[in-house]
Amino acid sequence: MIIKAIEKSLRVAKERGWDKTFWAIDIHDTITESNYVVGEITTKFAPMAEEVLKYLSTRKDICLILYTCSYKKEIKKYQDFFKSKDINFQYVNKNPEVANMSYGYFKDKMYFNVLLDDKAGFDKEKDWKKIKKFFNI
Repeated sequence: MIIKAIEKSLRVAKERGWDKTFWAIDIHDTITESNYVVGEITTKFAPMAEEVLKYLSTRKDICLILYTCSYKKEIKKYQDFFKSKDINFQYVNKNPEVANMSYGYFKDKMYFNVLLDDKAGFDKEKDWKKIKKFFNI
């Protein structure tokens, strides 16, 4: 399922002449294992997540958006943590690059092409491996 979404986003971007796609990526139980400890960020990566995210961070045609319900003080810690691992999220919970258009209102719901979130069916144990294989990382 996740590979179909990625293939479609890259195909549509090419067909429409877009220079990038936007990936909204959740933290807890998607990038990392949840720890359920108040005030302490979770830093244990899901299998292959770190490697794949480092690779995606190098691609000019992919914009990574951190998609999280974390509190602002935690978000800053996560941003610093990911940056220390060479994982670069351009935005947090927003996409200012895509404005409202005649066919889409993006003020209340940000635009993205790919969503990686356990609540949306992303399986951190299997799907990072599939993405790694898809991009030949």
